[in-house]
Amino acid sequence: MILEDIRHCLDFDGTAVAADWIRDLESSDSRLHKERVIEKAVMASQLGSASAQCFLFNCYLALNPFYVYNVKKVPESQGITGAENPWTQFWALLESLRTRSVTGGRAREAIEAMMQRFDSEEWNGLARRVMIKDLRCGVSEKTINKVCGHTDWAIPTFSCQLAKDSSDRAQDMRGAKRLEAKLDGVRVIAILSGAGVYLYSRSGRVFENFPDIEREIFENQRWICDTLGQRNLVLDGEIVGESFQQLMKQAHRKSDVQTGGMRYHVFDWIPLEDFEQGSWDRKQHLRLEALSRLSTHLQERTQNLRIMPGMTVDLDTESGRDAMQQFAQDSVGQGFEGILIKDINAPYECKRTTAWLKYKPVHDYDLTVVAVEEGTGKNKGKMGALVCEGRDQDKFIQVNVGSGFSDEQRRDYWDNRARVIGQTAVILCDAITQNQDGAYSLRFPRFKTFRDDK
Repeated sequence: MILEDIRHCLDFDGTAVAADWIRDLESSDSRLHKERVIEKAVMASQLGSASAQCFLFNCYLALNPFYVYNVKKVPESQGITGAENPWTQFWALLESLRTRSVTGGRAREAIEAMMQRFDSEEWNGLARRVMIKDLRCGVSEKTINKVCGHTDWAIPTFSCQLAKDSSDRAQDMRGAKRLEAKLDGVRVIAILSGAGVYLYSRSGRVFENFPDIEREIFENQRWICDTLGQRNLVLDGEIVGESFQQLMKQAHRKSDVQTGGMRYHVFDWIPLEDFEQGSWDRKQHLRLEALSRLSTHLQERTQNLRIMPGMTVDLDTESGRDAMQQFAQDSVGQGFEGILIKDINAPYECKRTTAWLKYKPVHDYDLTVVAVEEGTGKNKGKMGALVCEGRDQDKFIQVNVGSGFSDEQRRDYWDNRARVIGQTAVILCDAITQNQDGAYSLRFPRFKTFRDDK
């Protein structure tokens, strides 16, 4: 809770001028400069500086992915000077917004009243930025944690369990495993707590475009939590729609959102406290047994929530290996990407791990577009290929991708190449290959889509 954090971290009367630290961070784009400013603030806070403590705690509140304040528009202030700048009361307002105890018109009135109690420079330069969760000074949670990783000001990292590729991992393809179809959708982490229900991308970005799914989780929150025996918990799953491309278009749209008919398939869960710590030692098969108790209820009472089905096989037996191959073929035949192979005795760990392996005939890689090349011949004046690169485990991949595009995409990506550079592209291929110079590339690469949930 925010107020508990205040009592733990701070030791001053609640008034301070702290926006000067933001202005110092804004004064240079140098990463080293920003780190030095934060180091100076940490040292000053240890010596009792109210301004430094206030600044660091506001960074924590702005960058903590688990704190959402449910406001989209916060007014800017003009001309107010000599105000009291009551930070502890501002933080109490944040807590009421976070827990939704103040909403709608009451929230707007409370924010407006609080703004009048701050100097305009202090409100615009720091308080308002905290409320909209954007410090706008070139500092991220990684920057803060590089300096503050072992202090009270360290910011929780948002991460979830991820699968590794099963290629060349015969030693991990043994024993009792859970098999599930690999969905072609958007990974969604649903946090259920006293503050309500929030949907996140796997990197901690809040999804606001799935209201039907969020509403159904909220309506069943108490029952879900009681059934799983946890007051605050995380559901881990995938939202799927009619197509991956259509789903990605809608996931982060600002207007004219059309996400009706999309379904959330839950395949795992973890208590919120353990999720924040990064792991839970409850074995996979026990987590699945608990989830199975939700299945019938959700099937009967919701349209958009489902528990992911699967099967268990023993890969130490010939019949188990045959069953896995048949399951994979059937899944691909039904239009899935492939399958996931999960160790039924493994814990939930918020990182990429061999406890989950992905197996599919076609491989995909998420690579960053670093350049857009013009085409030749019929593609003159249009995009010919995307130059992509990225790291997959210990392999650095560089590849030119020239297939998989429509003529419309080639024109659009060439005309808007500045926007395309830096995006994450999903590239399909038959295999990863190593060139004579030791660099890695992809065999028969083809473009699938861009994704913005990372």
